[in-house]
Amino acid sequence: MENKKSLYPTTKFWMLLFMFITIALVPGYKYQYAILPLVLILALFSGVIKQVTLNFLRSTFILCIVIFLMQGIFYPGETILFSVGFIDVYQEGIMMSLSLTSKIVAISSLVILFFATTKIKDIVFSLEKMGLSPKATYVILSTLQIIPALSAKSETIMEAQSSRGMETEGNILVRLKTLLPVFTPLVLSSLEATEERVLTLEARAFSSTAKRTQIYTVEKRAIDYILAAVAIIAIILFFVLRGGL
Repeated sequence: MENKKSLYPTTKFWMLLFMFITIALVPGYKYQYAILPLVLILALFSGVIKQVTLNFLRSTFILCIVIFLMQGIFYPGETILFSVGFIDVYQEGIMMSLSLTSKIVAISSLVILFFATTKIKDIVFSLEKMGLSPKATYVILSTLQIIPALSAKSETIMEAQSSRGMETEGNILVRLKTLLPVFTPLVLSSLEATEERVLTLEARAFSSTAKRTQIYTVEKRAIDYILAAVAIIAIILFFVLRGGL
């Protein structure tokens, strides 16, 4: 089985690396904020616009609002833009907020798009093709999958507890009471799943030193080589031009 629809993971990595470097080194905030619309356009054409938007709003947007407010209020400055009661909002604080949040928005949106358009098994396969050991790739795979797996399992446990009559929705006190009944089976089931996973890996000769074969493969196409080369050249040119300036 071969995946031909998406770019090769390492191609995306070189493109991300170039974007991360420019985000960190280009002064100001306009360039960084301009990356978000670009990410949304790419997500739209990739068919993952809903996933990218929801993940961004659930995580990055809230974080940026908090940072913006904290920096705008507490960052020291000399130029007062406006006052609300005893709180003075300084221009220097707003500029610092824009600088910080723009970088967070740009980097997080790119990372969200990367994982929304790249299968975990594609990443693992590309790492093994680069020479990384199967044990190391398995550790990476498990780390990337642990949060979604625990989230799905916790939802299943909450539904099961709710069907038994336990109140799982309501104010914060009600939700705190459900932590122990949900947390205990979640930990126990995770430990049991770990043992089952170890037995499964050994049954599939995971620790064998024989040459491994792959049913699922991801092949590099001509566009992958071109885009990777363009990204690497762009990184070199960026540092050369930046050093010259």
